[in-house]
Amino acid sequence: MPDATPIDATPEQREAVRYNDDGLVAAVVQDHESGQVLMMAWMNAETLDMSLTEGRTVFWSRSRQEVWRKGDTSGDRQWIRNASFDCDGDTLLFQVEQEGDGACHTGEYSCFYRPFGS
Repeated sequence: MPDATPIDATPEQREAVRYNDDGLVAAVVQDHESGQVLMMAWMNAETLDMSLTEGRTVFWSRSRQEVWRKGDTSGDRQWIRNASFDCDGDTLLFQVEQEGDGACHTGEYSCFYRPFGS
């Protein structure tokens, strides 16, 4: 199991995050070595704090209306290596070490395995 790497975000950085009307912010997850985008999910202030503190991705499930710690049931955990937010503060980027088979619930390594076009 990889080591957790907590991220020591400042209060000013945490305050710069802009949540939507539902109290959520988009979180893009990327493989820290290859740069491949693995998935996108939603976080609220609580799950962002949990992710930064624990060094593991924790999301908010809109369908279940509950905290969702990536990999607790599948074993496909994501260990945060870097975390940042965009210029508007309304999108987060997590670079992770992906443990297990991958990020997608379908069994694919990345959720973005279906290209448009031929």
